[in-house]
Amino acid sequence: MVQIGYTMMTEQAGPRALVDDVVAAERAGFDFSVTSDHYFPWLESQGHSPYAWSVLGAAAQATSRIPLMTYVTCPTVRYHPAVVAQKAATMQLLAEGRFRLGLGSGESLNEHVVGADWPSPQVRIEMLEEAIEIIRALFTGDNVNHQGTHFDVANARIWDLPDEPPPIGVAVSGKRSCSLAGRLADLVIATEPKAGLLDAFDRHGGSGKPRVGQLPVCYDPDKDAAVARAHDQFRWSVGGWPVNSELPGPSGFAGATQHVTPEELAETIPCGDDVDAFVEAVRPFADAGFTEIALVQVGGDHQRPFIEWAEKKLLPALREL
Repeated sequence: MVQIGYTMMTEQAGPRALVDDVVAAERAGFDFSVTSDHYFPWLESQGHSPYAWSVLGAAAQATSRIPLMTYVTCPTVRYHPAVVAQKAATMQLLAEGRFRLGLGSGESLNEHVVGADWPSPQVRIEMLEEAIEIIRALFTGDNVNHQGTHFDVANARIWDLPDEPPPIGVAVSGKRSCSLAGRLADLVIATEPKAGLLDAFDRHGGSGKPRVGQLPVCYDPDKDAAVARAHDQFRWSVGGWPVNSELPGPSGFAGATQHVTPEELAETIPCGDDVDAFVEAVRPFADAGFTEIALVQVGGDHQRPFIEWAEKKLLPALREL
């Protein structure tokens, strides 16, 4: 059975609301949760971007069952991998084994804030691979010294370690990232229902490992209101990864998507309250071989109605997938 997850999207809600909403999602029966890790929202209309790791710590204490996961953290520019390893180990302890560390090569949107040059895609993958090696070394509890191409680590050790380190997921979008994920990750992450990504992951060692997808949805009894909200807050999603990873701020995403119409966006995001339409939007992920699919309800102020509707109607229908 495909597992259905809930997304704490930090770009569209404040920290207390995010925690309250994941508590409600746990109570409603969602199988797992994921959390974005941003410094900026994609568009100014989303209006938020609290520190994801504080939110996760609070969520670990406020919930008891639902798994937690970063979707995803970039461990290369804004964060040093040694710091990410410490944060992830602490989260696994707080969550009592319910945490997974999702990693990716990042977006300029969030990483530019520390003033570093934004590397080329090839260099970003190299940095991610080196970062994962450092994180795994620190998860052993040993003292780590590392002088690498992109990172140095001097006599680092994590003093509070869980019995089992958090599984590491890697976000993929092409051949290089699939190769990296297959070799080094415990699970794969993707935002597009492309079976080819999973096939490439399998060819490089990922066979049998979990595969986690994500799908934006916009529930509202008023379909026109849902379409308008999705267009206002989520039209950035049509840009595709090569574009979305390079733009430096919300104004760039606003400019790049100024000609996207509400009708065009509604073709990619299910809007309204037709359960069958939502199920059909999820189906390509299941057919491609994803074992877990996290839903993103668009609109920070519209989480509770969605969660209540999902508990009563959507989740039972999706269980049949």
